[in-house]
Amino acid sequence: MKQLIQTLVIILVLTGCQSQKPEQQLKHLEGYWEIKRVEILPDSVREYKYNETVDFFDLTGKEGVRKKVRPQLDGTFQVTEDSENIKIIIEDNELFIYYTTPFDTWKERVIFAEENELKIENEDGMIYHYTRYSPLNIDSEETYEKE
Repeated sequence: MKQLIQTLVIILVLTGCQSQKPEQQLKHLEGYWEIKRVEILPDSVREYKYNETVDFFDLTGKEGVRKKVRPQLDGTFQVTEDSENIKIIIEDNELFIYYTTPFDTWKERVIFAEENELKIENEDGMIYHYTRYSPLNIDSEETYEKE
């Protein structure tokens, strides 16, 4: 019984250490993010090998926009028509993104956010796994020799 209690205490301590404060998550939210996979259901995952668009979060304080952008070969981005106004709100010690368009409003919960990894859960329970986008940069002047 004593071992069981010790094991439970260790699990609780480790779980508590892994949770992030919303303020820590907010520091990492801004920038370009590429979807790598989506957990549609607990046993159904969709993997993305290539994305035509990247999500760009642009914040001033706790307000801003999320835009869909298309990476170009020269390292720049083409901005699409897809854009949502966003407001960041901390509720019950969790970070939420509130989206607004002329047609709809919704919110998503930030599960995890670090420098190169982001997880967001939508209102339907789908979890989006993002990685920080690394721009394409192909130098057109560079030549390659055949081996």
